Amino acid sequence: MTIDATDRKILTATASGLPLSPTPYAEVAAWLDLPEDELIARMARMLEDGVIRRIAVAPNHYALGMVANGMSVWDVSDDAAEGLGTQVGALDFVSHCYLRPRALPGWPYNLFAMIHGTSRDEVEAHRAEIARLLGPACRASDILYSSRILKKTGMRFANGG
Repeated sequence: MTIDATDRKILTATASGLPLSPTPYAEVAAWLDLPEDELIARMARMLEDGVIRRIAVAPNHYALGMVANGMSVWDVSDDAAEGLGTQVGALDFVSHCYLRPRALPGWPYNLFAMIHGTSRDEVEAHRAEIARLLGPACRASDILYSSRILKKTGMRFANGG
C-alpha cells in the first residue's frame, strides 16, 4: 500500500472534491498532465488499497430545497439493528444511516439516520415512516434538528501534502 509522487499529486488535486463537470476525471487528468485512463486506474488502485476510502457525492441539501434536516436516533434491539438499518439507509429521504454503540445510561440509541425534507412536517412524516418500518424492534426514538450548516471538507494533508 505505497503511493508515489504521482499518487500524491492526484490526492492533492482531488482533496477538495472532483470538479463539477461532465468529465471530471478528464479535467483532473489534464490538470496533472496524465492520461485519463491512468488517473482512473491509479484512483481505483488507491480505493482498493484503502488509501482512498470512497468517492461520493456530498450534496448541499439546503441548495436543493431540503431546509429541514434532522438526525433521527433509534433504540433498536441489537439482533435486528443491522438488517433494519440497511432498510432505513435505503430510503430515499435518508442521506446516511449508521450504527453506533449506546452510551448508557443517558443515551440508549444505537441506530442513527439523517432525514431531509422541505419542512419539519415532512421530516416528521418521514420519521413516522421509519418508526413503522422498525416496528416492535424499536423501543425509543428522538430527533435532533440541524440549527446551522456545518462546513464539509474533503481530505486535508499535514504540511501541505
